[in-house]
Amino acid sequence: MILPAALLLLGALAAVLAPRLLARADWPDREPVVALWVWQCVVAAVIVCCALSMTLSAAAAWHAVGGPVFATAPGPVVEAYALGTSGLWAATTAVTLACGGLWSAVMLAREVARARSRRRLRRAELRQRAPLLPGEEPGPGRLVVLEGERPDAWWLPGAPPQLVVTTAALRRLEGRQLDAVLAHEKGHAQARHDWLLHCSAALADGFPQVPVFAAFRDEMHRLVELAADDVASRRFGRLTTALALVELNEGRGVFGPCPTARADVPKRVHRLLTPPNRLTAARRLRLTAAGALVPAVPVLLAFAPGLRALG
Repeated sequence: MILPAALLLLGALAAVLAPRLLARADWPDREPVVALWVWQCVVAAVIVCCALSMTLSAAAAWHAVGGPVFATAPGPVVEAYALGTSGLWAATTAVTLACGGLWSAVMLAREVARARSRRRLRRAELRQRAPLLPGEEPGPGRLVVLEGERPDAWWLPGAPPQLVVTTAALRRLEGRQLDAVLAHEKGHAQARHDWLLHCSAALADGFPQVPVFAAFRDEMHRLVELAADDVASRRFGRLTTALALVELNEGRGVFGPCPTARADVPKRVHRLLTPPNRLTAARRLRLTAAGALVPAVPVLLAFAPGLRALG
């Protein structure tokens, strides 16, 4: 029972320490794509720790589980894991973690179902407000223009995905500014940021008492916008992208003294207007590799007794 407990402790340490380290670091805003990857690796490490602890606990508690798990393992490897020495604690741990995994799947299914329901309603509204012209076929590159007094643009995922822009945005944005806004939204679609938001929301809603999942959700919402800003700025320039953000959000009060629901927009504009200070390619590579090692650590810990027995 020592190894499952050690895995749970490792997962708890990753859940507590990693968000604090990332919050103190200055590079996530400079490299949002790398930060997205590292955050996913941290959350994956927490989930892997729980999954491995559940599997080993279940194998120790019930022979019906331990038999298939160690079916091809030599005798010394099976003995190294000391199966069957802590039946009650192992069974309790396995059942608790299994319930947590099932609850996570339920919350993810609920989040996906809600997102699909919202998309169906929005697509129905789009069909009503902007019906297809005679002979026009819906396609992934179709741009839908809606009558609206508020400048706005968004990407509607689904099959087929659609890019929507209001007439107010067409009036306010100049040519390259409009192109930057559309490139921003296409950046979301190409990176499938909607799935990141769904998964992070499902974990945060399913386990509100776990701070790492709430931080994961909040950072995903922030970092995907920074990543999409970078996609637009690389093609059309940082100044053009910043001006487009200002034009889209100036009438919403986000640049005033009172906090609003989109208080991150001024920070995004300031970031775009600040001279770029990206990390070197070597450091980006090191951070990416370090992130990939985080979920690998619990796997190595789980296999350590068996490898030691074989050695």
